[in-house]
Amino acid sequence: MARRALKLASWTGMALAASGFFLYSNKYLDPNDFGAVRVGRAVATTAVISYDYLTSLRSVPYGSEEYLQLLSKVHLRSARRLCELCCANRGTFIKVGQHLGALDYLLPEEYTSTLKVLHSQAPQSSMQEVRRVIREDLGKEIHDLFMSFDDTPLGAASLAQVHKAVLHDGRTVAVKVQHPKVQAQSSKDILLMEVLVLAVKQLFPEFEFMWLVDEAKKNLPLELDFLNEGRNAERVAQMLKHIDFLKVPRIYWELSTKRVLLMEFVDGGQVNDRDYMEKNKIDVNEISRHLGKIYSEMIFVNGFVHCDPHPGNVLVRKHPGTGRAEIVLLDHGLYQVLTEEFRLDYCHLWQSLIWTDMERVKKYSQRLGAGDLYPLFACMLTARSWDSVNRGISQAPVTATEDSEIRNNAANYLPEISQLLNHVPRQMLLIFKTNDLLRGIEAALGTRASASSFLNMSRCCIRALATHKKKSTCSSFRRAQISFSEAFNLWQINLHELILRVKGLKLASWILAFLCWLLPTPY
Repeated sequence: MARRALKLASWTGMALAASGFFLYSNKYLDPNDFGAVRVGRAVATTAVISYDYLTSLRSVPYGSEEYLQLLSKVHLRSARRLCELCCANRGTFIKVGQHLGALDYLLPEEYTSTLKVLHSQAPQSSMQEVRRVIREDLGKEIHDLFMSFDDTPLGAASLAQVHKAVLHDGRTVAVKVQHPKVQAQSSKDILLMEVLVLAVKQLFPEFEFMWLVDEAKKNLPLELDFLNEGRNAERVAQMLKHIDFLKVPRIYWELSTKRVLLMEFVDGGQVNDRDYMEKNKIDVNEISRHLGKIYSEMIFVNGFVHCDPHPGNVLVRKHPGTGRAEIVLLDHGLYQVLTEEFRLDYCHLWQSLIWTDMERVKKYSQRLGAGDLYPLFACMLTARSWDSVNRGISQAPVTATEDSEIRNNAANYLPEISQLLNHVPRQMLLIFKTNDLLRGIEAALGTRASASSFLNMSRCCIRALATHKKKSTCSSFRRAQISFSEAFNLWQINLHELILRVKGLKLASWILAFLCWLLPTPY
C-alpha cells in the first residue's frame, strides 16, 4: 500500500513538473505572476536596502567628506536594487519607479538617473496576450477588425503598449492595449508598497514617502481606465482648440473599451530629439516656447493639467498642410484637476517669484502648505537656489554650478523635502512631477529657464487672475477697470520682452563686430 502511494506521488509530481515546464516554456505561466514571488522579491529588496543604509554609514562621522562619498555609493547601490525590483515585478512597480525617476530636484541624482531607464525598459505583452485582450473586450478577432495590424509595438509602457494598424476603411490608427495582468495585480502591489513604506518608516522616522503610495492609490485606477483617458483627450483638445500648434489625436469610440483605446495615428519625433528637429528644420526654441505656453494655459488658466509629459508622450512634427511646427500630446490617462483656490494661489505665487516680491512668495507658499519651509518650497518649484530666487529667477538663466548645487542639496535635505511633500496639497505633487519632466525636456533642448518662458507664464497668470476678478464682481465699471489693468499689465510684459530682444540684438551685433575686428576679411 505504501509502495503504491509512493508510486502515485512520484507520477503526480512528474506530471505536475512536466505541466509546469510546458506552461512556462509556452509563456502561459510566469513566476512573476505569483503573489508569493512578487511579495518575497519586494520584501527582500527592501530589507537589503534598509540594512545597507543602517550599517554602511554607522562608523563614519555624519556630514564629513567621507560620509557624503559613502552615502552617494549607498544611494547608487540602493537605486540599482530598486530598479531591478521594478523591472522584475513590472506593472505598478515600473509606474511608481518612473514617477520617482522624474523627481529630479526632489531626490538624490543617484536615484533619478538610475530610475530614468524604466521609461525605456517597460515590459511587452506577447501578440497572443494582445489578441486575447482585443477578443475579450471587442468581441472579435484582430483580422475581423483591421486590414493590417503590426505585431511589433510602436512603444511599450508600464501599463500598456501601442500598435499601428489599418482599419478596413483605410484609416491608419494607433491601438493602445493594456497589459492583461496589470489590472489584477495593481491593487495588491499598492497594498504591498504601503506596508513596506510603513515598515521602513519604523526604521527611518525621517522617511516620509507615504505621499507616493497615496498618489498611486488614487491615480492608478484612473490610468487603467482607457475610456477615462479618451474623455481627457477630448476635453483638453476642446479646451485648447485656440492653440493652433497643438495636436491631440482623435479618439474612435466605437472600438474603444476600458482596456483598448483606438485613436488617430500621428507620426513625429520625440520632443527631446534635437537631431530629428534639425533634420526636419524645426526650431528648438520655438518648440520650447510652444510647450511652455501649452502648460501655462493648462495650469494657470484652466486648472486641468496633463501630468505625464515625458518625451515619449510629447511628439513634434511639421504640420502636413501648413508646414508649421506642431506639438502632438499623447497619453491622457493622468490629469490633475486643480481647485479654483489652489490655481489662484499658484498664479499669485508664480507672479511673485517672477517679479521677485519675496513677501508675497512667503505668503502664497504658506497658503499652499509650505509653512516655515517656504524657502525650500520656492527652490523646489523653480529648481533654482535660494540666492537666485532672491535675486530674481528671470534675471539670469541657471548655470551648471547652480544646477549641481541644487542636485547635491536634494540629498542633504531629503528629510525636509519628504516632510514638505507630506504637507502640501495632493494636487501639488503631480504639479512637481510635471514641472520636473518639463525641465528635463528643456535641459535636453538646451532652452531651460529662458526669460521668454517666464514672461509667457506671467501672461497666463495675469489673464487667469483678471478673469477670476471679473467673475467675482457685478459692477460694469469694476469689470472695465479690471480689463484696463489686465491690458496695461500685458502691455508692460510685451514692452519688457521687446527690451530684452533689443538687448539681445545689440549684444549679438557687438559680438559680430568684435569677431570682424578679430578676424579681418582677407583682401
